[in-house]
Amino acid sequence: MPRRFLTLAWAAAVCTYLLIVLGAVVRITGSGLGCGEHWPLCNGHLFPPLDDIGTVIEWSHRLAAALVTGLVVALAVYTWWYRVPSKLPYVATGLLALQIALGAVTVKLALPPWTVVLHLGTAMLLLATLLTISTGSSGLRPGSAALLLLAFVTVLFGALTANLGAASACGGFPLCNGQVWTSAGPLAVVHWTHRLLAYSLTIVAAIWAARSRRTGPAVVLLMIVLQIIVGATMVLHGLPRALQAVHVAVGAAVWASVVLASLFSLAPQNNEAPGLASPEPHADSREKPVSSSW
Repeated sequence: MPRRFLTLAWAAAVCTYLLIVLGAVVRITGSGLGCGEHWPLCNGHLFPPLDDIGTVIEWSHRLAAALVTGLVVALAVYTWWYRVPSKLPYVATGLLALQIALGAVTVKLALPPWTVVLHLGTAMLLLATLLTISTGSSGLRPGSAALLLLAFVTVLFGALTANLGAASACGGFPLCNGQVWTSAGPLAVVHWTHRLLAYSLTIVAAIWAARSRRTGPAVVLLMIVLQIIVGATMVLHGLPRALQAVHVAVGAAVWASVVLASLFSLAPQNNEAPGLASPEPHADSREKPVSSSW
């Protein structure tokens, strides 16, 4: 792939990650309606008066979204103009269009939780697509689909927990209100399900890291452990806003690390599969070497 093409893809991926974090700041600070119910205008203006912190945060989020839009569209135009042999930039453009539509619906419907969760889920898929383009990878490591699905569902349940107001439904750590299976109501069930998914993801990542000779799975495990530490600290200290934002930032980084590790592990060694497939004999002589340590 042309270097300028990959550089543009990396820029789009990084900005998408920052957009996800900024979107979390919008939710955490209650700034989702900082521009009123107007979209794409902000309080009826293209350039609104920034005399309210909620407006500043929401408008900054929209500006970041505009930057991501420009980068993704530029990537698709570059692909078409120079006939780059990849369809993924067009997939990214489609996901971006869906993301914009969901953002508009979310604002128009006054932030219902289901639209916010879909909005984040689409952003995560867009990030994964841009990372795939950025690496120039031809596909995922065999057996990684289950791990990616588990990570994605865990992220979505985290968003559901936050947007339903279920973050405070489970007190204590690692159990939910001291119970293995909570009886504190549906919100506690949602929160506890998110934790169980996170614990399951940790186990699968630990098996993968233990059986692998690459650094990618170890980085994934490290990021997951860091995320659990941040989540536990957040719950035990009464859900401070700063830690909520960090929790989302690390969660997005976990997703990105899982995607990258799955992309860079295309030449599996013995016992490398993350507990999801049986080991296969070496085939190094028949495979191209992977330049990355992932």
